[in-house]
Amino acid sequence: MHIRRSLPFLAGALLVPLLAACGGEDKSDAKESTSLTVLAAASLTDVFKQAGAAYEKEHPGTKVTFSFAGSQELAAQVRQGAPADALVTADTKTMEDLRKDTGSPTVIAKNRLTIATAKDNPKNVKSLSDLSRDDLKVVLAAPEVPVGRYSKKVLDQQHVTVKPASQEPNVRAVLSKVSLGEADAGIVYVTDATTAKNKISTTPIPDAQNAVASYPAATLKNSKHADQAADFVKWLSTDEAQKLLRTAGFQQP
Repeated sequence: MHIRRSLPFLAGALLVPLLAACGGEDKSDAKESTSLTVLAAASLTDVFKQAGAAYEKEHPGTKVTFSFAGSQELAAQVRQGAPADALVTADTKTMEDLRKDTGSPTVIAKNRLTIATAKDNPKNVKSLSDLSRDDLKVVLAAPEVPVGRYSKKVLDQQHVTVKPASQEPNVRAVLSKVSLGEADAGIVYVTDATTAKNKISTTPIPDAQNAVASYPAATLKNSKHADQAADFVKWLSTDEAQKLLRTAGFQQP
């Protein structure tokens, strides 16, 4: 009698680990999430935060993390083997110099330069030639930075000599100096000026005197998520991503 009453208990005890084992198999079969790291030019900071959110919404299980810096800093990170999956620079030269480390690049957007001045332009800056005035404190990006190279190009073409108060590591640093009142003027991208329109004023640079910045995107060969990285780079050329870029002021590729 005692033995018969024990049988149901034993059967239940044996069934518990069996069910646990089955549950464990289901959990192991669950789809793992993917985390992508994208190195991106500083001028893409605002729009890429929006783009990342849109991409994640379309691709459940994929998390996109951005590292923003000057393109020359991003290039240094790639050469040092920093763990990342994709790269977007603010010029084609930087990307071309990294061709052994990347997949085939695709230009996703273009940009132009503008002169950023203190709010309401108190020093009355009207053109590139005004940036050579002795009464102005002008900041530029360093020549190693794409926006710094573009700035030098447009100034040289107009035979304008500027003695910058400082040379900054990226375009956002130039914008910050002007918006904080630490400089009277600086050359930035049109899109960056738009993000600070309540803190600065702008003096347009005519198209004939301006420079066009191209933004190529590419996967990195050391990515641990090659397929997902390629998908993200491809997505940057879709209508949804391009709409975000246009709204932010970037031009068509």
